[in-house]
Parts: sequence; C-alpha cells; structure tokens
Amino acid sequence: MALKSTIFKLELQIADLDRNYFQNHALTVARHPSETDERMMARVLAFALYADEALSFGKGLSSEDEPDLWRKDLTGAIELWIEVGLPDEKRVRRACGRANQVVVLTYGGRVADMWWQQNQAALQRQDKLTVLNIAAEDSKALGALAERGLQLQCTLQEGEFWLIADGESLHIAPETRMAPRAR
Repeated sequence: MALKSTIFKLELQIADLDRNYFQNHALTVARHPSETDERMMARVLAFALYADEALSFGKGLSSEDEPDLWRKDLTGAIELWIEVGLPDEKRVRRACGRANQVVVLTYGGRVADMWWQQNQAALQRQDKLTVLNIAAEDSKALGALAERGLQLQCTLQEGEFWLIADGESLHIAPETRMAPRAR
C-alpha cells in the first residue's frame, strides 16, 4: 500500500515591499512521503517570493510534467515555472521551452554547490532562467518551522525574507546564481 501525503494548512501573510504585494493566503500544502520538511518549506518560500492569485502548487515530485509551483494565464499558457531542489538539467531546459519564466530554487549547502558547478555551463544558455540558492543553515532553520497548522508572516524587501512563525523569526537572503539576460 502506498504512503499518503501529509497535509499542511498554512496561513501565509505576505508583505512584499518590492512588488507592493500585500495579501493573506490560506494554503493547503501536500508533503509527499519522500519529501522533507525542509523541501516543503522551500516550496512555501518560493510561493511567498512569487505570490500571485494565479500561482498554484503543481504535482511536483509526483509528476514529470508539472513543476513544484506554476502560474498560468487565462489561456492555459505557462507564465511561470518554479522548480525547488536540484532538478535535472534536461528538465530545466524543457521548462524553459514551455514557460515564459523559469525559476530554480536550490538548497542543501555543498550538494547544491556541486549541482550548480555541474550544470552552470548548460543552464547559462537559457535566457528565461533564474537560479536562486538558500544557504544550508537557512534552509534547515526554515524546515524547523514546519507545522501542520502554521501561521507564517513573511516580509520581502530587496530580495530578502523576514519570516515570523510562533514567535520565532528568521532572516533569509537567497543568493542569485543566475538571472535572465536582458533582451
């Protein structure tokens, strides 16, 4: 018998000063049985960074054809494709062919650094791609916040996060490893 996903209910309050986006989101996040709290919370962080009424969680680990998060326009065209973790370079290339904008949010410290070294040359050919990295200690602290009924306040300014959950505060400044080329 297959293991079932664990359901997390999150109340996410976002104050994105960079985009003038201020919104509360009631999220239901399914954590795949093979997924860690750290990875699930990295998905939530990615949601906060690109929050929009049309942004939704994809099947992620359960599907080859869907990302961790995506935003589609009213015609069904993919505007934004977000991968969390260390995706295969071919998967990222396919995503760049399907979406207007692709983001890869890596974490994991030394393993993420090795992934970047191995894939950097191939990925730099993609002009729609952004690659962000969360430092190992930040992603571990983020994973420690995971609770099934979490209230999370998130403030973003100049690409940095300030998170507050259950009286705990956390500052995360993702490193931009690659940004889209100007057209």
